[in-house]
Amino acid sequence: MKRAWKIYKILTIQNLKRLMEYKIDFLTGAISFLIDQAVGIGFIFIIFSQIPNLAGFTFEQIVFIYGFSLIPKGIDHLLTDNLWSVGYFIVRKGDFDKYLTRPINPLFHVIAENFQLDAIGELLVGIVLVCSVAGTVGMVVTPLSILLFIIVIPFSSLIYTSIKMGTAAIAFWTKQSGQITQVFYMANEFAKYPTTIYNQFIRTIITYVVPFAFTGYYPAMYLLTGENPLFNIGGTVIISIILFIIAYTIWCKGLNAYESAGS
Repeated sequence: MKRAWKIYKILTIQNLKRLMEYKIDFLTGAISFLIDQAVGIGFIFIIFSQIPNLAGFTFEQIVFIYGFSLIPKGIDHLLTDNLWSVGYFIVRKGDFDKYLTRPINPLFHVIAENFQLDAIGELLVGIVLVCSVAGTVGMVVTPLSILLFIIVIPFSSLIYTSIKMGTAAIAFWTKQSGQITQVFYMANEFAKYPTTIYNQFIRTIITYVVPFAFTGYYPAMYLLTGENPLFNIGGTVIISIILFIIAYTIWCKGLNAYESAGS
């Protein structure tokens, strides 16, 4: 563990040096994420300018859920964004070979190689939104709610990571799977809003098939209401662990099936 942490620090420092060489690219990426989130918030504002509530939810409650969903997504984006590259071009170009020639776990090396600093904008927007409306939505801040918040965030992030890992690993067989990851990942947009506004089919998909609802709506609902912690918090923990085990199994099987590619 100590060796892994040392390697991670070295790779992160080198990646930060690379980012600082291209400051404009970094600033452009960070600003683009801020604009993207501003558009999403603006969309919510437009909806509530026409209707008093959405499926029984007030504007502040929707903003809380929206902001909460950005926190685990931002953490995943910050730490594990390089998994996208595996699905899109690392395997296809044969560049994955380098991960197999070094005495480091290939998955750890892929993740540690890229630290996506522009995700900080996404993360900060989520924190600001949650903090700005926490008092107006009736959220009761207690040591227990703070503890559960701290616990549930990394597990919610693990859902994002597991979905990226499992779909990226398909590239070990097909050489490219970025589009598959993109299709699955698009479902995370549903997690920014209450599942009750969708029909039963979509609710089932985002709860049990591609469980992004556990990255936003369900844990946020516990923090808003204090109700059903076993499902809203416990379900997030259990589903994230199961999903990670499935994704890591696919990754390991794909790694065994990997054959170098490229021109």
